[in-house]
Amino acid sequence: MAVNNSRLQGFYKLSVSERRDLLAKIAGLNDEQVLAWASTGELSESAADKMIENVIGTYSLPIGVATNFVIDDEHYLIPFVLEEPSVVAAASNMAKRCQIRGGFTSNNDDPVMIGQIQVVNCTDVNASKEAILSQKEHLIELCNEVDPILVKFGGGCKDIEARIIETNSGNMLILHLLVDCRDAMGANAVNTMAETIAPKVESITGGTVILRIISNLAVHRLARVSAIFTREEMSDDGKDVKRGEEIIDGVIQAYHFAAADPFRATTHNKGIMNAISPIAIACGQDWRAIESGAHSYASYNREYGSMTHWEKNDDGDLFGSIEIPMAVGLVGGAVRVHPAAQTNVALLGINSANDLAKVMAAAGLAQNLGALRALATVGIQAGHMKLHARNMAVTAGANDDEVDAVVSLAHSSGERITAKLIEDCLAKYRSSN
Repeated sequence: MAVNNSRLQGFYKLSVSERRDLLAKIAGLNDEQVLAWASTGELSESAADKMIENVIGTYSLPIGVATNFVIDDEHYLIPFVLEEPSVVAAASNMAKRCQIRGGFTSNNDDPVMIGQIQVVNCTDVNASKEAILSQKEHLIELCNEVDPILVKFGGGCKDIEARIIETNSGNMLILHLLVDCRDAMGANAVNTMAETIAPKVESITGGTVILRIISNLAVHRLARVSAIFTREEMSDDGKDVKRGEEIIDGVIQAYHFAAADPFRATTHNKGIMNAISPIAIACGQDWRAIESGAHSYASYNREYGSMTHWEKNDDGDLFGSIEIPMAVGLVGGAVRVHPAAQTNVALLGINSANDLAKVMAAAGLAQNLGALRALATVGIQAGHMKLHARNMAVTAGANDDEVDAVVSLAHSSGERITAKLIEDCLAKYRSSN
């Protein structure tokens, strides 16, 4: 646990350097780690050149910190890397609203990933399947010989499944290696195991192995997080039970829309990933794999629907939950190379992939509620445009020392925030100064 209290009152009022200094003090970060957040120290060209090919430079995005998160009775300050305003604020706001009922609770699976081996041209595909299953234990042993260190720490290949699928190329035998990856995302370990046993699989089946690759639909590696939001906390002032009940009803109706309609579910789930993907990026994870797995799971064995679930409990309070594949790791990958990713993990104070998975799932649940609550009350644009006003001021041509004043003028006008209003306020400010 990195922090004793995730409630940082007035944090948004501090300057960027003051926020860094405060977080360094709270999380016990050293000067080198703090420098990794600064634009001059985030990622050197030398480090970037070792990460991908044909490097020509680096590209920066803001790192924001979501506050108020209590997960399994521990406080977390959560780094987000993204360009979209209102996301960090919404997640922080909703996280505060469930603290009275203990915050978020997690119940995650073991970190088991699937490695797929595609076998074609079997003379008798059913016989080949039975032959594989009869030698399953031997194949598991061969897999585990590949990575004895993973096995030493309790991981390794735990099981092998076989299934037959019909395709336009004929019947195929598909093997699933179920590999406990411990604190790694697992792609390298899983792919190496699949490639290693491929010749033996061909010998057993009499077929030809084509693909040997990890699946990002990690149905055995699910993160589950839930929370309760009281009627009082769901209201505008934190006290009005009747208003809270109205808002809860609106949230549930909005959720039912997403659960029943894939057009709405797509945008609904995008909002969830507005939190999950930025944390993945901040912590050096393969966010494309996480996105792919999450959206695939939303349509797994059903029509595409909501990644979250919302309902009233017996007390009339709002109960929310999320169940989502979460293939994350703290061993290997960018998290071990990128200085800012290392600092962000240090800020979180996490020690395992399970910790990171539950943090990301909790943030996704909070962000989803933030969007649903806004949609059910004032509309999504009210809060978003309020926070987007600074970007609009810059686009309108405001200098750094003019932005806050222009935004203040726009808000004090009482009018809806639009590009035209911002332009008028900039002209008004300049004419009076």
